[in-house]
Amino acid sequence: MTTEARHSAPAAERNKDAILAVLSRVLPPSGLVVEIASGTGQHVVHFADALPRLTWQPTEPDPEMRLAIAGRLAEIDLPNVLAPLDLDVCRPDWPVEHADAVLCINMIHISPWRAAEQLICGCERILRPGGVLVLYGPYRRFGRHTAPSNEAFDASLRRRDPQWGVRDLETVVETAKRHGLDLSEIVEMPVNNLSVVLERNSAS
Repeated sequence: MTTEARHSAPAAERNKDAILAVLSRVLPPSGLVVEIASGTGQHVVHFADALPRLTWQPTEPDPEMRLAIAGRLAEIDLPNVLAPLDLDVCRPDWPVEHADAVLCINMIHISPWRAAEQLICGCERILRPGGVLVLYGPYRRFGRHTAPSNEAFDASLRRRDPQWGVRDLETVVETAKRHGLDLSEIVEMPVNNLSVVLERNSAS
């Protein structure tokens, strides 16, 4: 059984093309894209294959998943994907100094709020002016869930861990603004998710 077969997330297969359509518009034509919490590596190889002028840096704090990403990369020929790095957003010593874009898919609702804050702080440090942070996942808007399914998902997350949960988009955007990242675009995605594009300004 291949690494790809052993480590495969059905949701990643379902949403990868919709996310790619957004990335194709909002990412720079070239440069380094850092993916936070790459998981199985399904997303990064799909995006790297479609956008070969960009260099992709997968990161993942879970050593088993890093091995899965490395195994996936060993089975395909994608010279624009770097070896996965051990990066935990809550540690200040990120192993990346500069990036032109940061991508984070389905993380901030499956982690404590501090992880979202530290993700934004890290992007303030490493993103070049004009660089983008792209977030994907479910959000509450104006204090309400956008669909009954998201409300049920939020409740299930909080049962698993009280620190997890679907975040308020306005809180995320305000936190980003305090750290030099301005809201550029909100894109409605399938299954009641959003892509949120934040741009690093040059004022701080």
